[in-house]
Amino acid sequence: MAEFTIGDVERATGVKAHVLRYWEEAIPLIRPRKDAQGRRFYGARDVELISRVKYLVQERKYTLAGAGERLLAELTDSRRERAIREIETIRADLSRALEIARKRNDEGTTDERE
Repeated sequence: MAEFTIGDVERATGVKAHVLRYWEEAIPLIRPRKDAQGRRFYGARDVELISRVKYLVQERKYTLAGAGERLLAELTDSRRERAIREIETIRADLSRALEIARKRNDEGTTDERE
C-alpha cells in the first residue's frame, strides 16, 4: 500500500501542510498513520478524501464542517448502495437455488408416482 508524507500530499493536492493538519482535527475521516516520531503517512484514501474536501471547500463553497458532513453522507450512501447491491445478489442466488431445489423435488416426486 502506497503511503505519502505530508509534503507529498501538499504537492499533490496543493493544500498546505498546516491546513492538512487542521483538516485532520476538523474531519475525523482523514486519519494518516503516524510513526514513533509523529511523522504523518497518508494512504491513497486519505489523499482522495483531502482532494474531495478541497473541491467542496474551494469550488462548491462549503464550510469545512459542511464539507465534512457532505463527505460522511457520500461515504454512507456509497456503503448503503454497496450493501443493497450485495443483498440483491444474494437474493438472486437464493432464488436460483430455490428454483433448482424445487425442480429436483418435482423430479423426485414424478419418479415416485410411476
